[in-house]
Amino acid sequence: MIQQLLEQINQIVVGKELQVKLALACLLADGHLLIEDIPGVGKTTLSQVLAISCGLNFKRVQFTSDLLPSDILGVSIFNRDTHHFEFKKGAVFTNLLLADEINRASSKTQSALLEVMEEYQVSVDGQSHHLEKPFFVVATQNSHEQLGTHPLPESQMDRFLIRISLGYPSKEKERALWQRKSGRQQLEQIKAVISSEDILCYQEQVRSIHLSEAIYDYLEDIIQYTRESGLFVYGLSPRAGLALIRMTQAWAYLESREYALPDDLQIILPYVANHRLMSADPSMTDEIIAARLMDIAIP
Repeated sequence: MIQQLLEQINQIVVGKELQVKLALACLLADGHLLIEDIPGVGKTTLSQVLAISCGLNFKRVQFTSDLLPSDILGVSIFNRDTHHFEFKKGAVFTNLLLADEINRASSKTQSALLEVMEEYQVSVDGQSHHLEKPFFVVATQNSHEQLGTHPLPESQMDRFLIRISLGYPSKEKERALWQRKSGRQQLEQIKAVISSEDILCYQEQVRSIHLSEAIYDYLEDIIQYTRESGLFVYGLSPRAGLALIRMTQAWAYLESREYALPDDLQIILPYVANHRLMSADPSMTDEIIAARLMDIAIP
């Protein structure tokens, strides 16, 4: 079923097999996904086809400078008939929420998602409203050089399990993209391969993937390197270590194994670590950071 799911998504999002697999691993690891790229490379399409293929309820919110937290979370409205306030649910009450161009909204609106992404609940007027599971946030972010963007605070970035970029397709893939049916027509033709109940089952199985002591030793070496090498303003946090464990388990699960290998950790490492690390040298790119982390010896 997982293989059928990947094949269907790759038919719509062409030439991005690695990114599609990372997105699915993020969902199975019960995390949230940040896609950072220029407009028009398929970020929204990826989230839509993932929702449809997994049988998930889908809602999209276009983040703008005038968007308010209540537009996302919901608001209490006074009912004249019952003389009580009634809570009207916002867009977050779904399975897959697409926060499109999240860094175009104000910091206040961005922070409205902090509790939702961590606690899976919304607190309004002293009452907590729990979200339905699975709950998966896919946020897209434009480059900081573009007009009208606001950088995401570190606490917000840390809520995303991984960050990926789709990039431009190859010449052959882009030509095939031009010649086929439109994305909307293709989305109307695909059907769910699995259900939301299957996702919950897979997430439980992912948590049972075995990690050996050698994997934990390798993970500790990576964490300590980011804290003690002097290359970064601050190193990876304990939450980042948990994120690496969850994504390693999810990647091993997609590889049809009941145990993780050091290769699994190496593959997912840049996507988990790069957006959590602030380089002490402004000239150090994500590629250089990834290369430095890859140089850490495997126990």
